Amino acid sequence: MKKWVSLVATTSLFAGLMAGCGPSDSSTGGGSGESNGDKEIVFWAPFSGPDGPNMQKIVDGFNEKQDEYDVKLQIVPQSEYYKTVDLALNGQEDAPELMIMHGDQIMTYAEQDVLKGLDDIVGDTVQKDQYHENAWKGAEVEGTTYGVPLDIHPLMFYWNKDLFKAAGLDPESPPTNREEFIAAAQKLTKADEGQWGFALPTLWPQQFIFPTIVYQNGGTLIEDGKADYTSEAVVDALEFEKDLISKYKVSPENVQQDGELTLFLQGKNAMHLNGPWMLNQFEESNINFGVSTVPRLGTKQDAVFANSHNFVIPASVEDETTVTGIEEFLSYVADNGMAWAESGQAPASKAVYESEEFGKLKQQPQVAKQFDYVQYSPAVANWGPVSDPLFKAVNEALLGQKDVKKALEDAEKESQAQLQ
Repeated sequence: MKKWVSLVATTSLFAGLMAGCGPSDSSTGGGSGESNGDKEIVFWAPFSGPDGPNMQKIVDGFNEKQDEYDVKLQIVPQSEYYKTVDLALNGQEDAPELMIMHGDQIMTYAEQDVLKGLDDIVGDTVQKDQYHENAWKGAEVEGTTYGVPLDIHPLMFYWNKDLFKAAGLDPESPPTNREEFIAAAQKLTKADEGQWGFALPTLWPQQFIFPTIVYQNGGTLIEDGKADYTSEAVVDALEFEKDLISKYKVSPENVQQDGELTLFLQGKNAMHLNGPWMLNQFEESNINFGVSTVPRLGTKQDAVFANSHNFVIPASVEDETTVTGIEEFLSYVADNGMAWAESGQAPASKAVYESEEFGKLKQQPQVAKQFDYVQYSPAVANWGPVSDPLFKAVNEALLGQKDVKKALEDAEKESQAQLQ
């Protein structure tokens, strides 16, 4: 095994990535379910928000169905999750038998030989054709499967229906492309009253928004080991975002972290881009909101940036009985994932997202509509540190601290240095 070096938890992107698991860090306890199972399987997950109890329901269901295995869900706080994973995989504390890992982290860990290749367990109890084909792209590294997908969580589009109606717009027909988006944002903006068509974040969740527009422009960020932030597709994406502030004036200037979210919750921001993990908070706020697929803010194709949750097994797990128990648990999750869907997410299992029950939910079917054209972070290890210069450049350009092209040129050089 290669020497493990902790890279993930030190990046500034970590907090944003973990927001995809829920908004709270308050839950630190393990699972509460009981089972008479003889073989214990410890399962770590970062679901310390409202989604934690949903995963516990699934675990409890499995434990109650059989008495050979006892899956113990242990919630590790989001802000500490990958630090804790690093310690476990480096042998500094007991490792679990099963873990949740984000798709954009799998390559980093796989290249350190600390994850178990799963090709031997995929094909019988766990079958690829049970899942959307794009779900596996976030769990494979150079043709080897290292994870079994739980969900895909892409960027989503939210809008305030009351503000749409007041502006003379159809509250049931959100914009679908760049031109409609700009036109709607202008009608919805009343700057003198502190109301904005689209308050543009300068920080998180730009890690989902900016790549989405780049991909919709037909562009890439890194290809064949080379950072490409100065292409027309990337430059256009950032210039479009900046124009929303300076040219179209549909966004306030200098929006700080979560400022656009606060305005949306206050009914002062008409359109909002964020992840499906926001559903519970929006429903509890009593906003009359709609949710849909992301408009084509780019110029060439439908695309949306996404991450994923995947089940992974540490390489140290060799006991065949344990692996068999994990297989059975994963098969159970694939067929019994509605509890996860109820947290706002869209499970990658066809048995769930193609079901009639799933189709009756408000947000989740909209998430699944984007499965066919989701795109993930570039296939490079340590995407967090590598991409930090890019999102620093986005922030600098939107705050007016640097010219768009200059910011991207500088970021390209810094990211390339990280890749070499």
